[in-house]
Amino acid sequence: MPVIEIQPSIYWIGVNDHTTDLFEGIWPITQEGVSYNSYLIDGEKKVLIDLAKSIKADQFFRQISEICEISQLDYIVLNHMEPDHTGTLGLLWKLAPQATILCTPQAQPMVESFYGITERVQPVDDGETINLGQLTLKFFHTPFVHWPETMMTYETSSRTLFSCDAFGSYGALSGTIFDDQLNDFDFYLKQALRYYVNIVAKFSSMVTRAIQKLADIPIKIIAPSHGLIWKNDPQKIVDLYQTWARLANGKGDRAVTLVYGSMYGNTEEMMDAVAQGVAQAGIPVEIFDLRRTHFSYILPALWLHQGVIIGAPTYETALFPLAVQLLDLCHRKAIKNKKVAYFGSFGWSGGGQRELEKWATELKWELTDTLVFRGAATLEDLKKGQQFGREFAKMLKEDLV
Repeated sequence: MPVIEIQPSIYWIGVNDHTTDLFEGIWPITQEGVSYNSYLIDGEKKVLIDLAKSIKADQFFRQISEICEISQLDYIVLNHMEPDHTGTLGLLWKLAPQATILCTPQAQPMVESFYGITERVQPVDDGETINLGQLTLKFFHTPFVHWPETMMTYETSSRTLFSCDAFGSYGALSGTIFDDQLNDFDFYLKQALRYYVNIVAKFSSMVTRAIQKLADIPIKIIAPSHGLIWKNDPQKIVDLYQTWARLANGKGDRAVTLVYGSMYGNTEEMMDAVAQGVAQAGIPVEIFDLRRTHFSYILPALWLHQGVIIGAPTYETALFPLAVQLLDLCHRKAIKNKKVAYFGSFGWSGGGQRELEKWATELKWELTDTLVFRGAATLEDLKKGQQFGREFAKMLKEDLV
């Protein structure tokens, strides 16, 4: 997309990425895409804020050239060192011989280790300001949102917050960059949640601290490094982040995430009975097949909902491996204090339940009930499955009253 002026003398010069399949090499974005938002201040001083991934270098440099010659840049602000934000830095540094890199003290050694750059690097303190003539930049250190060297940059006269990874989302920008010009606003809200849980959730306490730090700063526009620019209602995304960060304690809404895997269809048949029981109790349930759904899409439901039901067979005297992988990721992302129930089939040996019990302890999940059966479920087993689902849902309903 062509450059877009978001405030007088402040331009979005970002690029869309429709070709990368895995964000961070982990999270699927084949269908959604992603944007790398970069911003250029074209005033008495010319300042570039955040860069782009190296695979988009040609397009990125062309975007800069629409506003000014690259050699005219005075400052390059690095809010975050991750290569999707800085991948073009090595070449840019050579093309802008008078530019000074601004970053946190923690980022300075990373500039050297990632790009071999040691000259023209100026660390900025928390709260430090730089006068650009008519405009002024103020820097706020926001460590672990989501690396330790991260900061946000605030332009004081336009009240624009360049928030880096905070308040961002997956999803390439579809014809507009602003929150009030969308045809499918719900898509970006969903992608913002998935982005939060995939990327930021582990550091929710630091998210809360950063929001508190900025609470008295008047903000007119939030301009993150990925996704929409929040121009019409910037408080909306801040409120959402506050809500999502509070869920780090494990409390969630009165709903169930039902995750299942099945080798030969026996556990899957029981899943239908369990889901029916949950629905009969009047509790919403989101169902995910571990064999067909990437964990990236399951984690947001686990983050939001208080109840979890795991359906997985025993596999070689242990838990079905895909379920183990999901539980390990829940541990890594600090998804804790859930209420969980387990069901699954076994053939010649049990063992799935024992491993699930260990994971529940590790995650600080309260294991409320289990239902295991040998081979294919009988009609009587399926009736027990319905009751199993009903009772779990009723317990959840009563617990959250």
